[in-house]
Amino acid sequence: MTEAAMKMAEPVVGMRSLRVLARLLDYPTQELQAAAGELIDIIDQERRLAAPLRTALMDWCQRIHDGDLLELQSEYVALFDKGRATSLLLFEHVHGESRDRGQAMVDLMDEYNAAGFELDARELPDYLPVFLEYLSTRSEEEIGRWLGEIRHILGLLTARLEERGADHALVPRGLLALIGAEAQAEAHREAVQAEEPDHTPEALDAVWEEEAVRFSAESDQDCALQSAEGRRLAERKQGVQSEAVRILSPEAMPSVKGR
Repeated sequence: MTEAAMKMAEPVVGMRSLRVLARLLDYPTQELQAAAGELIDIIDQERRLAAPLRTALMDWCQRIHDGDLLELQSEYVALFDKGRATSLLLFEHVHGESRDRGQAMVDLMDEYNAAGFELDARELPDYLPVFLEYLSTRSEEEIGRWLGEIRHILGLLTARLEERGADHALVPRGLLALIGAEAQAEAHREAVQAEEPDHTPEALDAVWEEEAVRFSAESDQDCALQSAEGRRLAERKQGVQSEAVRILSPEAMPSVKGR
């Protein structure tokens, strides 16, 4: 698992799969490759996910196990460290780098602390793998509530990652499947297909050329908001409505089409 969570309770019964999904979104390592068999076993036991989705996840784990580590790492960097669209920092998709995001992270940290969940200083609280590890320790009711609140982000990530043919799309799709909200991905499909790529060398150069830091900025935070990195996804601010969404029982899981 990621080492972001230094102290946490054991996952609730039937939710070890959330930690598997968290790990699959982390930077590939030899440890991840070595754990592929264990991950496959956990996924296979997760009956809340339809068989086609479980099979797709297990096949991906096997590809991780069999793949060249340097190639896997290079693909990961190209997917998540270039451009803005596939950020794994949840609140960037909601608040950009505004002060609202800072408050949202403070609130989330309060939730973590109240649950005895401590983070490594290197990780931000809204990093999706960290968030999933936290959810794995919560009740099904709370898991459903949180996944319901971020379902529009998960839908957007699913559509964008599928558009780029990335196995990683299986993680947000699986999370949407847990609450019966896979239609969220389809709702974003047309808009995502019309988006200009933001991960090409030309697009990345354009971002840096367009941004100029004002040395008269009133604070370090103001400077950060003006910089190319500090304003990631600020133009895509959205509101999030709190809504209770239940985790589907295995019997209620719909059939899931392959990617």
